[in-house]
Amino acid sequence: MRSRKARHHRVRSALGVLSRVILLAALVAAVYVGAHEGIRRLFFENSDYTLKTIELQTDGSLQREQVLKAADLREGENIFKVNLAQVHDSLQQLPQTDEVQIERKLPGEIDIRIIERKPVAWITTEKEISDPFTSDAAFLVDARGVLMKQKKLLPEYLGLPLIVGCSSEVLEAGKVVESIEAKTALELLRLSSRSFMQMRFQIREIDVSKGYYLLVTDKNRARVTFGFNDLETQLRRLEKFLTYCDDSKQELATVNLLVQRNIPVTFAESPAAVINDTVEPAVEPRIMKAIPVHVSEKAAAPAAKARAASTPVPKVPSSQRKRTG
Repeated sequence: MRSRKARHHRVRSALGVLSRVILLAALVAAVYVGAHEGIRRLFFENSDYTLKTIELQTDGSLQREQVLKAADLREGENIFKVNLAQVHDSLQQLPQTDEVQIERKLPGEIDIRIIERKPVAWITTEKEISDPFTSDAAFLVDARGVLMKQKKLLPEYLGLPLIVGCSSEVLEAGKVVESIEAKTALELLRLSSRSFMQMRFQIREIDVSKGYYLLVTDKNRARVTFGFNDLETQLRRLEKFLTYCDDSKQELATVNLLVQRNIPVTFAESPAAVINDTVEPAVEPRIMKAIPVHVSEKAAAPAAKARAASTPVPKVPSSQRKRTG
């Protein structure tokens, strides 16, 4: 009898606990469903929270339609249904994008601010290229090595230096350059942007096709050979040469910075010497005689007689001749 009473007591206790658990679960479910329905009606189906304004700020060439298409954003949808993290990731994948900031402003505005990548050079696998603007083989590249293919080309892109002969790279928009030649060329552009070097040595082309050195041409058509290692030391040596050229009033033609001692260097002829060699004055001045417009009377008389002699005299009929007595 005692064992049956004890078992019966344990069953009643278990049923009581189970009922309380079921009641608590039902209460939690009711609260959840009610809260979810209230949030849905209050926020997600409330016309006051309709997305009415998409404010876009960018410092480059990205167009509004291009950004909205990439983010899959449009006016008229509920502002709480917009997944800001997904929009951020979608815009970050654009080749032109460097940084993205997104802010949701209630009741119906989303602000997007994009900082675009700033291209520092053109890059191509070709050894020679005349116009990178119109070439499909030329890509823009930023300081981090990210390749870009702009739909809208700005005028300032025309003055960017050109990295040619990068045949070891597979150039594609959005990718990052991986070859040591391209990375060294970008590092050289970064180091040469110092105050003095930027004013005196402006790089126009970097040829990386040789594979073991960089052949750099500046705005004055000077050709400088750089090695891949210790670019800062090579630039300091180049700075000394340029200072010497300024002091001696000479123009640098070629210099090989691969050599650490007895550096080979040549100087270009001055513009005055080139002009004197190409345009030599005549030994005796040429005298051009003018042709008179009005003929003098003495010169006109023989000409008149000649014209009169050459003019035929008309014959007069015999019936019309006057008889002289």
